[in-house]
Amino acid sequence: MLVYPSAIDLSGSHLQFLAHQLAAHRRRIGSRWRRLDSGRQALLVLAHLRCGDTYSRLAAGFGIGLATVCRYVHEAVELLAALAPYLAEAIRIAARKAYVILDGTLLRIDRIAADRPYYSGKHKRHGMNVQVLADPAGRLLWTSPALPGSAHDLTAARAHGIVDDRTAAGIPCWADKAYRGAGGPIRVPYRGRWHNLSPGQQAANRSHARIRALGERAVATLKTWRLLRRLRCSTTRITDLTRAILALHLNAG
Repeated sequence: MLVYPSAIDLSGSHLQFLAHQLAAHRRRIGSRWRRLDSGRQALLVLAHLRCGDTYSRLAAGFGIGLATVCRYVHEAVELLAALAPYLAEAIRIAARKAYVILDGTLLRIDRIAADRPYYSGKHKRHGMNVQVLADPAGRLLWTSPALPGSAHDLTAARAHGIVDDRTAAGIPCWADKAYRGAGGPIRVPYRGRWHNLSPGQQAANRSHARIRALGERAVATLKTWRLLRRLRCSTTRITDLTRAILALHLNAG
């Protein structure tokens, strides 16, 4: 087997934060001995999440077994996912902002054509629908639980309670045309072909697009974690993975 040095494009604060959380967790459960210390386990988990390294590559690189890699990754992901904010917490933070931006994204998964619930007709591929809330600067505030890719963005937003909670909180929310019909404080562009819109409507749509583009930045930030570009794990684990990445982004970014 050939071995070569590599790097992870993250700051040391990510490693320190995760290592601290793992060390505290080990003390809580009374873990006395591990093949890797908390710092090395944190490095392993970051290599998996950020670079998308497979369990077999990590096992070879860190000199441990596949089962140990799996156990280390699952332990860290569950620990981080518990630290990520839920929607109610995100709304309390958003209440201090001028507005928020809502967008949906499809996380591609490794599924076959027979798995119809996971097939997105919009994107023409299998995946999981995840809703993202961002602040006016395009920074991530919250990610939703993952739903099958066939779910429409508006359906997913309603299922997660985003529409009702935004209406109750009265926080202005900018979204794309997929959320038309949501009502309340969720603002979408004017409908119709460009040449059929009035000059005022065209100007409003241009302004709307400039604001909403920052939401795309938040989605792009999420997908800098290469594991999310093509997921090959069980679909039941994807929510924890996105929440774990959100926790790292918010606490160590």
